[in-house]
Amino acid sequence: MAEKPKLHYFYGRGRMETVRWLLSAVGVEFEEQFIQSKADLEKLKKDGLLLFQQVPMVEIDGMKLVQSRAILNYIAAKYNLYGKDIKQRALIDVYSEGAWDLGEMIMQLPWKYIDPEEREKETIVILEKATGRYFPVFEKVLKDHGQDFLVGNQLSRADIQLLETILATEELKEGVLSKFPLLKAFKTKISNISNIKKFLQPGSPRKPPLDEKMLAEAINIFY
Repeated sequence: MAEKPKLHYFYGRGRMETVRWLLSAVGVEFEEQFIQSKADLEKLKKDGLLLFQQVPMVEIDGMKLVQSRAILNYIAAKYNLYGKDIKQRALIDVYSEGAWDLGEMIMQLPWKYIDPEEREKETIVILEKATGRYFPVFEKVLKDHGQDFLVGNQLSRADIQLLETILATEELKEGVLSKFPLLKAFKTKISNISNIKKFLQPGSPRKPPLDEKMLAEAINIFY
């Protein structure tokens, strides 16, 4: 029996959360080795387990993979979340990267904007980008494609990453999909896929938004 993937990261979403989403969406159980102190991180470095001296790192299939996108690419390819041919894969990459860009802005908010007023201003900017730049694109993709999924007619990493990003945006402001009926329907459909629905329930490996306590702990680890 193959060993469960082991995820090395701090207790927070960050750049590991999409890994948790993908593995959970395909029903793969995994273990998490939380980095709880600077000493934990330094030990991983000294033991030579971090190729570029940074996390996230995932132990899977005898490898110790680093670099977020490389990890996601491997999981997507291994578990049939990467389309049926090279053209579908290219589209999946495009849509996944778009979702990633918006998600990164949201993820970095508490890190880059410590002052509440500055964070509030940046939140408004991000919401404007979400509803003016990113969501219209995905709404059009769904309309032009005419299917329930972004690429082909089966679940891909692009669908999962878009749902993750939609939910993160809604945590900033409710009702951001009010002008995007196809995205609202998409959100409902993908959220109700069995494994994803389970991941969205309390007690799953999904991590909560970064609060001040978690941020302080993370800063102590990485800085």
